[in-house]
Amino acid sequence: MFYGWHSITAVAWLTLGLGTLVHILCVGLVTYHCLQTRREPTSALLWIFLAWAFPVLGPFFYLTLGVDRITRKSFLRAATARRLREVRQSREDESLPLAYWRTVHQAATACPDDPACASFNRALDAVISDHPLLGGNELDLLISGDELYPLLFAAIGEARHHIHLQSFIIRNDETGRKLLDLLAQQASRGITVRVLYDRFGSSWAVLSGMFRRYRHIRNMHLRGWTLANPLKRQFQLNLRNHRKIAVIDGRTAFVGGINLSDDNTSCEKLTGFRDYHFKVVGPIVQELQYTFISDWHFITGTAPEKLLTEDYFPHIDNLGNIQMRVINSGPSEEMEVMADVVFLAVTAARHQILAVTPYFVPPRELVAAFKAAARRGVDVRLIVPGKNNHFYAGWASRSLYEELLETGVRIFERREPFLHAKALLIDDMLSFVGSANLDVRSLRLNYETNLAVFDSATANTLKEVVLDEQAHSNEINLQEWRRRPAYRRFLENLFHLMTPVL
Repeated sequence: MFYGWHSITAVAWLTLGLGTLVHILCVGLVTYHCLQTRREPTSALLWIFLAWAFPVLGPFFYLTLGVDRITRKSFLRAATARRLREVRQSREDESLPLAYWRTVHQAATACPDDPACASFNRALDAVISDHPLLGGNELDLLISGDELYPLLFAAIGEARHHIHLQSFIIRNDETGRKLLDLLAQQASRGITVRVLYDRFGSSWAVLSGMFRRYRHIRNMHLRGWTLANPLKRQFQLNLRNHRKIAVIDGRTAFVGGINLSDDNTSCEKLTGFRDYHFKVVGPIVQELQYTFISDWHFITGTAPEKLLTEDYFPHIDNLGNIQMRVINSGPSEEMEVMADVVFLAVTAARHQILAVTPYFVPPRELVAAFKAAARRGVDVRLIVPGKNNHFYAGWASRSLYEELLETGVRIFERREPFLHAKALLIDDMLSFVGSANLDVRSLRLNYETNLAVFDSATANTLKEVVLDEQAHSNEINLQEWRRRPAYRRFLENLFHLMTPVL
């Protein structure tokens, strides 16, 4: 009896000792990886604490959610882009005018007339040299799905060669099913259809089997974007493709922040999401085409020679007078540019900054940039939703209100419907629109696509819409805000601590 109890005790101590050693090893590996990776100090300390405080769970969450950078060694994203560039540049046969490289970049490259815009564009050249400023474009602003979906579905119905579409969310609802049915109909007519959806954002459609229904339709290709594959030692559940792009026949494109779901309809009835999207024509379409093809090649491994062809990059004449450039970003040292671009824009402003975003939880350097702009006399206005669909993001955002208000930044909380729009206007000359929010996730973790539009008419049109958002908002008063209950301060600061992992 005594011998059996002694054996059990020894096994228990041995198990405890081994468990402790494994825990210390895991914490050491998390700490080593945090120190090896360029990361915010607060984020690194938070993950190290979680790894130490929660054995097994802490390291597991770090592996799946905390590894927020993709390097050449651990992933082939950079190699993918390099391979596409090699094929793109090797085309010497003039019978295949790969317009992305020759026609677009040689004939449509532009320079702003305004000295301040020209100076800012030169700064962008150093950050996003692969995507130059292109002239000859036209752009139409579309408010929410009520305006986007009829035009998008009509363009899909008129396609003659191919349809390329990607979205963070394609939902299994009336809008999502109508879209896929229309795409299937076009594929059955011989039109090549490629659809790229994010497996996390579209998880309910994936789990419900919606995409499987279209798997065997000829000419229709659907792929889910994910960077989580244990067989390939990839565990990045936290890295998502947040782009929303549709390219029809290489000549017409739609880009912006609107997902494909019923949530984006009936916003005037206060039941939907209010968001912005844009229909564009002109040389910039081929930049968006190349963005889609790069993602498609990365996920599917389709040979670049089959994608970088005249069929997908037809010659496009100048169709307007708007200058714009694509801003693509992602979670790697080579692609993490969105935060830099926003920082450059805010620091370049001299008169006014209008920022619209559903989630305002930016890195500290951007908070400092907004505060510095207000201190030097710039009219800085921030418009966010009054009630957020992600409560934790709303609380974290409010933790920044007081320090912003103290420097002169004006903050407006938009009443219903939920404001999901993203826009940044600088001095009535520059507009930044697309899929990226002003939060750490969009600026550091997601794959995003924005447009930098150098056009005063576009800025003025968008400004009217933004001022309408302001008119339907409640402005935050500093003195009243300081009198908010203590429990709200507690919740704001609590969720602000989670900013690096929101």
